[in-house]
Amino acid sequence: MANTESICIDTSAFYELLNRTVDYIDEKYNLSKEPKWITSEEVMRMIGITSRTTLQAIKDSPLVRVSIMSKKVYLFDRDSILEFIEKHSIKR
Repeated sequence: MANTESICIDTSAFYELLNRTVDYIDEKYNLSKEPKWITSEEVMRMIGITSRTTLQAIKDSPLVRVSIMSKKVYLFDRDSILEFIEKHSIKR
């Protein structure tokens, strides 16, 4: 008969371990479902703005990473946009 061992773990600890494992694999193998670079339209939708002037102010912010593809085409780093949103949030 084979010698087996059992490990008992709290349910919440198990799911935390599972989530961390999935995050690690996503990071290591770049399996993120969201694209790293997003268009101006996606940024405007994420932030909830319709003004191109406001988008320009955000683009000029040192907090946001932008890749200039051509004279009129910009791609924004999704993570920097999320950080921008977080930095401008307020606690109530």
